[in-house]
Amino acid sequence: MTTFAELGLDPKVLSAVSDAGYTAPTPIQAGAIPPALEGRDVLGIAQTGTGKTASFVLPMITLLGRGRARARMPRSLVLAPTRELAAQCAENFDIYAKKTKLTKALLIGGVSFKEQDALIDKGVDVLIATPGRLLDHFERGKLLLTGVQIMVVDEADRMLDMGFIPDIERIFQLTPFTRQTLFFSATMAPEIERVTNTFLSAPAKIEVARRASAAENIEQAVICYTASRKDRQAKEKRELLRALIEREGEGCKNAIIFCNRKTEVDIVAKSLKAHGYDAAPIHGDLDQSQRTRTLESFRDGKLRFLIASDVAARGLDVPAVSHVFNYDVPSHAEDYVHRIGRTGRAGRDGKALTICVPYDEKWLTAIEDLVEKKIPRVESPLKSGSEDRGNRSRRNKRHEGDAEAAAAPAVQAAPESPERSEEPRESARPPRNERRPERSERTERSESQDRNKPQSRHQSPRRSGGRGHRDEPVVGMGDHMPAFLLRSFKPRTEAEPAAADEPVEQNAE
Repeated sequence: MTTFAELGLDPKVLSAVSDAGYTAPTPIQAGAIPPALEGRDVLGIAQTGTGKTASFVLPMITLLGRGRARARMPRSLVLAPTRELAAQCAENFDIYAKKTKLTKALLIGGVSFKEQDALIDKGVDVLIATPGRLLDHFERGKLLLTGVQIMVVDEADRMLDMGFIPDIERIFQLTPFTRQTLFFSATMAPEIERVTNTFLSAPAKIEVARRASAAENIEQAVICYTASRKDRQAKEKRELLRALIEREGEGCKNAIIFCNRKTEVDIVAKSLKAHGYDAAPIHGDLDQSQRTRTLESFRDGKLRFLIASDVAARGLDVPAVSHVFNYDVPSHAEDYVHRIGRTGRAGRDGKALTICVPYDEKWLTAIEDLVEKKIPRVESPLKSGSEDRGNRSRRNKRHEGDAEAAAAPAVQAAPESPERSEEPRESARPPRNERRPERSERTERSESQDRNKPQSRHQSPRRSGGRGHRDEPVVGMGDHMPAFLLRSFKPRTEAEPAAADEPVEQNAE
């Protein structure tokens, strides 16, 4: 059995490790620390929860034991994809370097530039940062990277997912060519291999576990669920989550619930709190101080359920997480490995439950192809209830169908009247050969009336809208002049007699 004393670490580091309660290194630590102490580049691939952070922090403290940092020129650089993971690295550095005089600075978003600039101006041995905030300080002229001796890239595959690879390449170009580079990741995508081939020189490759594989001490299960109606899927899915928590009972001491979208994180957290569960959200849109308080409460055991997005999947180091619930199946298969890696840490047993709706089946297939394992399916706690409702509905429909079937023969068996059965039914309509003479006679009468009717060239074939007769003639100005147009508007004297067509006014006496 290998011990930390056999790895060649500084005695002060060994004392700090012993105080932390660690006696034997993990496989990734035993494989990465010796070549790192020799000054070689290291490429470490291991699943989450295996102690990758200590694999580069311990040799870094030992190598930086000699020397002194200068203002604005850190001696080592650690890049992390998220604020939580960067803070975790800083906490590990404080634990293992407490008996040394090394200094550190943490550069993450959500913190004042002024406080960070003050630390950099004093000079730090270890600079732990996220890529975006590091470049912000560099562009403001507050930081120089020409004195970096050791550069560490933690969770390199997550850097790729978050679009940090161009920033990583730029940071590499700002550091000296003679630096020592340590790359650590849980998975190794082809793009990451291109970066390692470009910036690492003959690295010592340590792969202690199959790529993109989960720890064997994590029990995995998938609950395939189909909602009763599409518009009820979100509500029934939250109901299913609560049913799974209740089914786990006291065994679910604390849990992380992962969602794909930030809005879904807030909705699930609000729903759980409304039903009496101790839950709180954490995602990238929250203020950093609120994220820190929520994470500390969960780590201290004051918070039972932490609803998180994938931004927290890489930065949470809570050894006692009993369960991980994937409320949504991750769209990237690699994220599944990192999510469930939050449980079953430090050799403990863990359990990961994933809710899969029909839309997520393609992503579930990609996950099983990546881990090269069929994830067991378990029965939904809501399935029996839905089946009972379905059976009742089908039973009611069957009873209704039987009633209709019973009523149908009674109608068919009703006796017919003797008259209808013995005598043929007379048709209300006369035969075609009897109706033709009538129609012909009617047509002749109509034509005769039309011939006798006086014709007018202004006659219209249209109806008069119900106010007159059919084919009523329309009189125009051409054939008839209205009488009022022929009247004279010249005032008449008393001597002049009235016109024949004018009415005679009579005085009312």
